[in-house]
Amino acid sequence: MTTHGDTRPFTRTRRQLLLAAAAGGTAMLLGRHAGAAADAPAAGRPNSVFGGVRVGCNTYSYRPRIVTAEDTLAALLKCGLSEVELKDGPIKAYTGITIGDPAPKGGKPATAPTLTDAERAKLRETQLAKCAELRKLYNDAGVNIHIQKMPFGKTDEEIDFNFLVAKALGCRAITAERDDKLPKRLAPFADKHKIWVAFHNHTNNVPTVDAPDPLLDLGEYVGLNFDVGHYFAGTKGKSPLPVIEKYHDKIVSLHLKDRTAEGRNLTWGTGQTPLRDVLQLLKKEKWPIYADIELEYPVPKESDPVAEVARCVQYCRDALA
Repeated sequence: MTTHGDTRPFTRTRRQLLLAAAAGGTAMLLGRHAGAAADAPAAGRPNSVFGGVRVGCNTYSYRPRIVTAEDTLAALLKCGLSEVELKDGPIKAYTGITIGDPAPKGGKPATAPTLTDAERAKLRETQLAKCAELRKLYNDAGVNIHIQKMPFGKTDEEIDFNFLVAKALGCRAITAERDDKLPKRLAPFADKHKIWVAFHNHTNNVPTVDAPDPLLDLGEYVGLNFDVGHYFAGTKGKSPLPVIEKYHDKIVSLHLKDRTAEGRNLTWGTGQTPLRDVLQLLKKEKWPIYADIELEYPVPKESDPVAEVARCVQYCRDALA
């Protein structure tokens, strides 16, 4: 894992590598990429705003091989993406943040009982500075970190710090898994910082259409990270479009995937989820909802996650042409 102390000499080298990635030279960072859709985008800054719709990627899509912030950025550039929902792995690898990490076997998290309040405050200050540096690294390459997803931790201090991380990264929102208790606890912090907390649904906890969704009354900045594929599978084939139409002012982002009504995850365009209709709805209505690719279908043996995300980007480009 890369260490970050005085990063000035390394930063120059890293940015040279990232510029090479944008021009198609990421083979040295990412290994092989199969298929025509994996060809590098034209040299220059990436642009994944198609028809006014901001198409991005949840970096969970690049699992399990790409874990550092630098290699994640190189993958995004390879795919031509200018928007991202950045997961905790790359953030923690770059900044040294440990909030939400499980305690090691037989021990306790290093930052909890061993630091004084003053030492912990200094550490947080340093980590936020690293977040600002990470934001600059991505922004300089043409990528906007619109959402971060990092576990909130257990204490009020840790929760508050997570929102400070989002601000330092330039995020509009933090995503979290939907449950019955967490939204009530997070709502005051979201309102305080004016950073959305957007709750992600699975197949068993989808937003309601026939009645108001109680989650959305908890705070001004409590919203949805609406997974259209999980909704389609969880409702046995109901269209996600009515949900988007009803809650568009509370939906921060979508997770895009192609599933069947029976629940299978398939290569985009071969399932039953109306992804093209979803994208066309965002284009028509001009709602400021991020459309993030979440790769969950099995990656073909001759391919890899970067190549498959690139194919999903092409699908979005074609759907919004």
